[in-house]
Amino acid sequence: MNTITLVIALAVIVAASIIVIMVSQMREKARIERARKITALGDSYKRCDRLLSEIPGQYLTPDLKLLLLKRMEDICNDLVGLKSGLPVEQWREAAVQRKTLVRENRDEVRPVKIDSAEKSNYVKELLQNLFKMIEAMHKSGRIDGATAKKNLKYVLFLVHKTHADLHVFQAREHIRQNQTRKAIHAYHLASTEMGKSRDNPLAMKAVKSFRIRIKELEAMSLEGKDTKPADSESQLDKQWDNFLHDEEWKKKADYD
Repeated sequence: MNTITLVIALAVIVAASIIVIMVSQMREKARIERARKITALGDSYKRCDRLLSEIPGQYLTPDLKLLLLKRMEDICNDLVGLKSGLPVEQWREAAVQRKTLVRENRDEVRPVKIDSAEKSNYVKELLQNLFKMIEAMHKSGRIDGATAKKNLKYVLFLVHKTHADLHVFQAREHIRQNQTRKAIHAYHLASTEMGKSRDNPLAMKAVKSFRIRIKELEAMSLEGKDTKPADSESQLDKQWDNFLHDEEWKKKADYD
């Protein structure tokens, strides 16, 4: 074997070794990327399931439920191609069944009373995660702009209502303890929160009702009257408990 042949043979061996190493590295990168995608999609599914189960029932409209379920189905479809080993078919079947319940108006999620700052902040965090999910669905082309805009505005409204719920609860407690001035202040805070959703007619109607309730309490305070236990269950408070689902509020809403 002459020198030229030896050099060529060595070059071929080196080139083959480099190719083998490159192919091996590419396979390893693909394996790592596949594992990363599976983990990310699995986490996304669990996050959607958490939002669906932990956001209080009074906040979850059918549209929001269906958005979450659509995202869960999309995740399952993405996981099928990755052969993840996760219970994808079980997840998908559960999402399809839940979607049927929602569309037939048979899906019930337990309402949660917002009676502490901790609960209010926790629900706010859940709603913020829902907001980010809807934004991501829009950016990826999974939902159109009109659907995204409508639901994003509504989720922002829910964030404000979460804080208003807490203030209304505190106002009721102050009234039960005959602390009228503190109750008035709490209703002012609730009104301020709902006022942040100026483009929502229900929110604006709530602001008007809060102002009426404040005037009632101010009149009682000026007259030196004690608030009776029954006062804590005013018509406003009874309506507020069903605010998102009561047709009376919707009929009252001003669109002017």
